Amino acid sequence: LIATGAFSSGSFAVPFGKIKGWGWETYWMIFSTGAYIIFPLLACIVFAPNFMEIIRSTDSKTIVAVFLLGAVYGVGNLSFGLALRYLGLSLGYALSLGLMLAIGTLIPPMLDGRLDIMLQKEGGMLLIYGVITACFGIALSAWSGILKDKQVSDSAKKESVGEFNLVKGILAAALVGVTGSAMSLGFEHGLPITETASNAGVDALFTMMPLLVVLFLGTFVTTIFWCGFLGYKNGTLKNYAKAASSKILTANYLFGLLAGLLWFSQFIVYGMGKSKMGPFTFTSWGILMALTIVFATVWGLIRNEWKGTSKKVYFLMILSLVIIIVSSFMIGISGSE
Repeated sequence: LIATGAFSSGSFAVPFGKIKGWGWETYWMIFSTGAYIIFPLLACIVFAPNFMEIIRSTDSKTIVAVFLLGAVYGVGNLSFGLALRYLGLSLGYALSLGLMLAIGTLIPPMLDGRLDIMLQKEGGMLLIYGVITACFGIALSAWSGILKDKQVSDSAKKESVGEFNLVKGILAAALVGVTGSAMSLGFEHGLPITETASNAGVDALFTMMPLLVVLFLGTFVTTIFWCGFLGYKNGTLKNYAKAASSKILTANYLFGLLAGLLWFSQFIVYGMGKSKMGPFTFTSWGILMALTIVFATVWGLIRNEWKGTSKKVYFLMILSLVIIIVSSFMIGISGSE
């Protein structure tokens, strides 16, 4: 289930390549409206129709904490958008989500004490080894990206990634790693919301839906401020009502919303998978991040982002994927030890 969510997550940015004539901040705002507001609400209406009562019944401190963590994650997701913009799908995902994997898997259980409990068992060391293995795979992926940057001409880079910029991309990815992991923390802090949902009769597979509404509302607020500021600064606010033709304008909205649907749908199946992970639910985050990197890299290959590189670079990139896949299994199995 989590792997299915990872495929959806690794594919969400593909529709952006079909959007014509819009600035990044415009299509990211449309994507965000779908991903953070429209589809979470629709999911709650279908799977947890009493979600407003569930949210009202949860302790206000929990709600505020999850909302604020969502706002912090908004900074990370905006940076993630920039990392994809400057690095492309494969390298952007590998660096950004790799850092989120390491930080987001370990920080939540460190704060609530579950990591100490886990380290007293064999699974604890397997978790640490899994994260270390993932970091090694991510470092190898980054190295292959640096070699690619040296080998491929600027014109070739622009063919697959229109605004390729390695330095800006790495800086954006670093910010993603630090702030983006707030989502994992939000999932763990929001466990009282899922417990309330369960007590209210929501199917165990979908108890995360009310939590996502609160978390992503905070993310949406951050996004509105930043995309609105960029739209005003760059003079692109007119994009929302203007394109080369009405057909292109409609298509831009549909592709932006499709990206939002793909991105959000990962959490439906992720939540279903997480509900089956036992007491060490945080291990599911590492699996999601690792396999998302793999699927995104495959999309990068399909989009010719690695065209023009040597066999050595291809080998390093594929080897990094294998290592990351192995790490995802190590992290997942650690929770059952």
